[in-house]
Amino acid sequence: MAEPQNWVPLGIDTNVPSMARVYDYILGGAHNFAADRQVGSQIEKLVPGLPSVARLNRRFLGRAVNFLMDQGIRQFLDIGSGIPTVANVHEVAQERDPAARIVYVDKDPVAVAHSQLMLSDNENAAIVQADMRDPEAVLSSSEVGRLLNFDEPIGLLMLLMLHWVPDEDDPQKLVATYRDALPAGSFIVMTHVAKDQIGENVGEAAEVVNRSKSADQMYMRTHAQVNALFDGFELVEPGLVGCGEWRPDGPGDIADDASMNMFLYAGVGRKD
Repeated sequence: MAEPQNWVPLGIDTNVPSMARVYDYILGGAHNFAADRQVGSQIEKLVPGLPSVARLNRRFLGRAVNFLMDQGIRQFLDIGSGIPTVANVHEVAQERDPAARIVYVDKDPVAVAHSQLMLSDNENAAIVQADMRDPEAVLSSSEVGRLLNFDEPIGLLMLLMLHWVPDEDDPQKLVATYRDALPAGSFIVMTHVAKDQIGENVGEAAEVVNRSKSADQMYMRTHAQVNALFDGFELVEPGLVGCGEWRPDGPGDIADDASMNMFLYAGVGRKD
């Protein structure tokens, strides 16, 4: 059966999976293709609790944005924002302050197209199509220039992103480049697959991704390695912990399966 084309940007090869669209599939979204669903279903067979992990990540995002709002942050740069789903950054932030400003960044054309539609009537939010590994393109974009004031603290969000950056691309240096552009008082919010907290089946799932046609390749890291990505930031309590263990507000923030709570490391750091 041919893929529906009414929402597909021109030039998209629907036979090549994208991790943004695989994530959309895992979350139960509808903006993905057969190639994305094939990879996603293979991963879910190996890691049946993966939808729970995805939901925990979204719940953490909401808690982290609210925490940053409590600290006075009113502008956000969300790197790797993905295909729009429930409780996006602008929805959480602007519910508390309609003047809050958000710039989303993603390289996936489908994610960008849907974000543009969603934000068309929102003058305080925009989307940039760029690869996170090109911080100059991100930071010099017209949308960042219009919405973000680098004389005031900014909330930098990198959820489920840095495990797509190989060691040879120096993820620590990449984060430092963004960090150095931020003024004092800014925050970074990060989640990352926890290499030392997961079983062999997760490694097999990573191999499914890495053997696919996708340009995205997964590089899992230990607690010490993820902690090093916060260099130059002071981790706020409770530090770098399992995603479900970062300041949970209620039962929905924690999975019944303890291993799912530790599948991702999560942390928030402040630049002094």
